[in-house]
This record gives sequence, structure tokens and C-alpha cells, in this order.
Amino acid sequence: MDDQRRLRNALGEFATGVVVVTAKGASGELAGMTMNSFSAVSLDPPLVLFSIGRQAHSLQAFRSSGHVAINVLASDQEALSNQFARPLTDKWAGVDYTPGLGGAPLLKGALAHFECAPHAEFDGGDHIIFVVRVARFSARPGAHDPLLFLRGRYRRVRNDWQMEADWPLAIHY
Repeated sequence: MDDQRRLRNALGEFATGVVVVTAKGASGELAGMTMNSFSAVSLDPPLVLFSIGRQAHSLQAFRSSGHVAINVLASDQEALSNQFARPLTDKWAGVDYTPGLGGAPLLKGALAHFECAPHAEFDGGDHIIFVVRVARFSARPGAHDPLLFLRGRYRRVRNDWQMEADWPLAIHY
């Protein structure tokens, strides 16, 4: 097994949520990609990040867009995640959405939406790291469990996760 595969397997031990990042490119085309490279960066100012591979067909649409939407998927949206994970297909066939800021699509049924404006881009090796400023957001806490990804597969949250937390948690975010 080569080092890249071993590294990918080791990274797969970190459970993540699943998002679809969407945008309306400068020429009006809709772009959307499933990813798990999404993270909070800062609360003041409100910044989040995601990354896109340099070879991604829709990279230019994201770079030319004035806004992006980050759609946090629910556990019942696995098929939607798969639809946006396939390159060079009609990702928008049958997708129910409303236009957000700058026309970036907000996917129906998502647990949370973050409508964002560009803040900075960074070299991330074979990816571009986008840091974006949250301009508007909404959430439907408790509506569904989130869609999770771990060890190369979708996963479900067990019911015992809903214990009350003492805020603020002692983790850095």
C-alpha cells in the first residue's frame, strides 16, 4: 500500500460532517460539490473554510462567484451527497433549492446553511483553501441527525449523543 493511501486511511479515522458547497459562477452556471473539508475558523469575524482540489471541474465557478453557500447535510440526504460527489454530471437534476446571497443555492432539507462571501484563498498543495466570511446563516437543530463520514463510509449518530453539554466546551474552535 502506498503512502498516499495509508495517509488517506489514517485521515479517515477522523469523523466529519458532510456538506455540499454551492455557488453561482460569474457566467451564471450553478456549481456544487460534496465535501467534508469544512471547518469553523473564527467567530469574530465569522469565518469558515473549505477546500477544493485544483483539478476540480467547477473550481473556476467557485473562484469567480461573489458568494458561496455551505449546506450541512442531514442523515436522510445521503443520496443528495452522492449526487453532488459525482464529477461532470447534471448535479442539479431534481434538486430542490432556493437562491441565497449572490444566487448561491440553499439546498432544501439541510440542517444548516451558511451564506458566505470570499475572504481569502491559500495554497493547500493539491487543493485551494477557501476562507469565507459568514454573512447569513440558519439552522434547524434537532430536525434530523447530521450525515457523517468515517472510514470511507457514511455513518449515523447513535441516540445517546444527545446528552447536555456544559458550555463552553474545553475544545478549541
